[in-house]
Amino acid sequence: MSQDRQLQEAVLAEFAWEPSINAAHIGVIADAGIVTLTGHVANYLEKHAAAVAATRVKGVKGVVQEMEVRIHFSAERSDEEIARVAIDHLIWDVSVPANAIKVRVEKGWVTLSGEVEWHFQKEAAERAVRGLYGVVGISDLTTIKQKPDAVNISADINTALHRSWFDPDKVKVTATGGKVKLTGTVHSSSERWTAGSTAWGAPGATSVENDLIVA
Repeated sequence: MSQDRQLQEAVLAEFAWEPSINAAHIGVIADAGIVTLTGHVANYLEKHAAAVAATRVKGVKGVVQEMEVRIHFSAERSDEEIARVAIDHLIWDVSVPANAIKVRVEKGWVTLSGEVEWHFQKEAAERAVRGLYGVVGISDLTTIKQKPDAVNISADINTALHRSWFDPDKVKVTATGGKVKLTGTVHSSSERWTAGSTAWGAPGATSVENDLIVA
């Protein structure tokens, strides 16, 4: 059996194992570690869960999302309803700064904009609206405020990474202002994700370009 075929079957097995995913209408194509997801799902939350599940599989280097969200008529909501509920969810989420995020909805597609202090706040805002009825996709245009303490950001991230199990000879951190870039190799997609998450935790990080290669 070819490696691509093995990877395809491993991703499908992961979907079957994950209870939040109905893989009946999801197609998987594997090519040299890049997995493309096709077909359709019932909601955006399931689409997101499928991408996360695929990333967990050993050997997956990247995931391409070509799935369509097809909402059943019983779950359809007007753009006005989606916007109203999204705003309420953002207000009630303690991780989202008050009045920091603006919401725009067009044909079920939600666009978030605004400015926050930390990446986890940006993530929290998207997570707050991801599972709402009627949502077919999310564009997160929220930005991170620049901070004056970004001068030593690459050294700070290196220190944080090397407190863990990252090999300093295999992961390189460079930064220009708050723009961080990670290069080198890691052993798995989960390690790649952890490195990126660690970089985002640095005070002053406004963007993280994760070019780590799974090898």
